[in-house]
Formats: sequence, C-alpha cells, structure tokens
Amino acid sequence: MATTPGRRLRADAERSMRAIMTAAERLLGENPAATTEQIAEAAGVARTTIHRRFASREALIEAMEATAWREMDEAVEAARPRTAPPLVALHQATANILRTKPGWRFTLSRPVPLGAEARTLQASVMAKCDAAFHRAQEAGILPPDADVAWARRVYLALLTETVDGMTAPAGPDADADPDALASRLLDTLLRGVATH
Repeated sequence: MATTPGRRLRADAERSMRAIMTAAERLLGENPAATTEQIAEAAGVARTTIHRRFASREALIEAMEATAWREMDEAVEAARPRTAPPLVALHQATANILRTKPGWRFTLSRPVPLGAEARTLQASVMAKCDAAFHRAQEAGILPPDADVAWARRVYLALLTETVDGMTAPAGPDADADPDALASRLLDTLLRGVATH
C-alpha cells in the first residue's frame, strides 16, 4: 500500500517530536538548566523546529510529562489490572513499569506540580494501581486488615528504588531483567526480607 504524503509527514513529525523529547530527557537529566538550543542540537533538529512544536521550554517539559504518564498508563493497562488474576496483574504491571519508567527518569521525578493532562493520566495510573491492590486483598494475597493505601505507597517506593538501581551509574540492577526485578519487588512487598 502506498504511503500518502500526509501520513509520511505525520510520521516524520512524530519521529521529530520523539527525538526532541528523548534528547530533552537525557540532557535535562544531566543538566536541568539545558537550553532549547542544546536540546535541538542533541535531537538533530533546528531550534526553530522546537519552537514550532512547543511554545516554550516549559511547554516541552509538560509535553514530556504527558507522554511519560501516557506510557505509564498504557504499561499498567496492558497488565489488565481489573481482569487478570491479581498477582499476575501486579507482576505484569510492575515489569511493564520497570521497562517504561527508566526512560523518563528526569520527567517523572520532577518535584513540581504536573500539568493538567499529566495529572489526569497520573490519576488514571493510581486508580488502576488501587484496583489491583484491592483485588489482591479480596483474593487473600494481602491480609484483609491491610492498609491498601500504605501498601501502594510502599510499592511505589520500591519501584523508585528499583529504577534507581537500574539507571544509576554502575547501579546494582543495571542489566537486570525487568521480570526478575518485578518478582523480587513483589516478593519484598508481600513477604518482606526476613526469613519466615
């Protein structure tokens, strides 16, 4: 099937946007004060391309946040948190997040309020996470008196520490398989580190 010029242009624009965001993620992770000129150079595009696509540097970062949270939402949704067996859903969501989150380390760790779109997507991720934890409790994987909100906070902290171990220079989990890390993370969450 022949590719239409409009479709080709759209694909080129999407590749350009992805290149800009990837370069921005890397550069801003190294130097949060990196300029749009430096980002454009790293992305292999003209500075005017960035200004044409994003009204400002902050608009670029907001687009990165929305894209990162959209990918996180898709990663969790792919695990079928409301329909798959609870432990399967938790494992798959964890492995999917561990494949996605390291690519957005700067964007997902910014200590500033999210833009409206990213905030909506983040709320969707947290709702799916809560659904998976409530289903795990109903299935007896978590005790009936477990504080599900606390369990989710511990889980998110374990995720952050795991991603740090995957992405830090010479991190202990730099080459680890996300499925193996997901198993270890969930084992720690559900059973702790003591001998039982």
